[in-house]
Amino acid sequence: MRIAYLDCFSGISGDMFLGALLDAGVPLDVFEKTVAALGIGARLEVSRVDRSGISAAKVDVLVNGEKELPREVFWERNHGHEHEHGIANEHPHSHEHSRAAGPEAHGRSLKKIKQIISAAPIAETAKTTANAIFEALGEAEAKIHNTQIDSIHFHEVGAVDAMVDIVCAAVGAEVLRVDEWVCSALNVGGGTVKCAHGTFPVPAPATVELLKNAPVYSSGLNFELVTPTGAAIVKTLANRFSTFPKMTIESAGYGAGTRELPGHANVVRITIGELMADASSELNFETVSVLEANIDDLNPQVFGYVMDRLLKEGALDVFAIPAQMKKNRPGTLLTVLSRPEDADRLARVIFSETSTLGVRRRDEQRQVLKRRWVTVATRWGDVRMKVAGMNRAITNYAPEYEDCRGIAAAHGVPLKSVMQEAIQQYLQSKEQEFTTKDTKVSNN
Repeated sequence: MRIAYLDCFSGISGDMFLGALLDAGVPLDVFEKTVAALGIGARLEVSRVDRSGISAAKVDVLVNGEKELPREVFWERNHGHEHEHGIANEHPHSHEHSRAAGPEAHGRSLKKIKQIISAAPIAETAKTTANAIFEALGEAEAKIHNTQIDSIHFHEVGAVDAMVDIVCAAVGAEVLRVDEWVCSALNVGGGTVKCAHGTFPVPAPATVELLKNAPVYSSGLNFELVTPTGAAIVKTLANRFSTFPKMTIESAGYGAGTRELPGHANVVRITIGELMADASSELNFETVSVLEANIDDLNPQVFGYVMDRLLKEGALDVFAIPAQMKKNRPGTLLTVLSRPEDADRLARVIFSETSTLGVRRRDEQRQVLKRRWVTVATRWGDVRMKVAGMNRAITNYAPEYEDCRGIAAAHGVPLKSVMQEAIQQYLQSKEQEFTTKDTKVSNN
């Protein structure tokens, strides 16, 4: 399996990631065409720089011929404030930037950004990735500011250079054609940073929100090393976090941050190669939240609705077990498996839809097999097969229930006939070994 390992020993920002992509082999004209396709008055300037002895690609976004200032320089020039520490890796995206003018002076809403991406002549898969990065940023900002995602203009998201960074990141990541992105622990830095809302601690609140469940640390450098844009890229692209994986290295690329940090190489590295065969590499370790509630006074008819709603709200699994409760009353143990970031929201659903007064929560580790989709053609239509494997051998396969149910209802044929034919068509295909080159499935 071809992987890309993202080594964030000096954090990550949008422009650093673009530099590393270029250095790793993404052609410059791909980025230039992407920027032109957005039609937002920007262009790229690329140079080679030295960061503590490492030669790296430096990418700057120019708007109206001007390069963005580092955040601390911007605030000192425009507000006369001095502060102890500033940003090391990324340009400011403040809506108060001196160049801002016209209707976009205070940034763009997420809706407007999506419209620009939708109209751009780039691959649909890249559009999906870019939108996902913007949505991650928007959700983090909305939570920090206690407002709705559609009602705010984002300092990080709204600026032109942030749009260029994120859309080029999505396009460039696709050009590398890797099956999996693996990320190191992230060095987040320290100190404080000034922004439109005042002085914030490092890592910034939005960065902390985006890096939930990611391994982070600080090496003691009092600079902002991981920016919200960089954190959103990692959150969206990274399939898992790991130390340097067992791999055969094909190439590597280095992307430079804006600042020269004394005695520290301010770069991010992308290493590309083939993951070496290893049984453990076929298993994902991940944290899941387990929510439980004992219920003995709820109309049984409501349970089906509650389970359906929890699944629609993003639960990984929902199940109910009969339980004998106090005073010998028959009851039900409701159990929900979820991603940790979804647990609070799903707990609120349980409280609102059931009669329980308490929900227990614990986080557990689980191992899951790698999965992927394979589409097979039946006489009635296409059906997706969920395929799982280990050691390059297929261990499990099953037709997607919803696909089969839809076909059975539309054509008036037995559901079991559709499922049986889908399995037969899959077994007759030329699948010899398990790979992950097709579209991945979530580890539900």
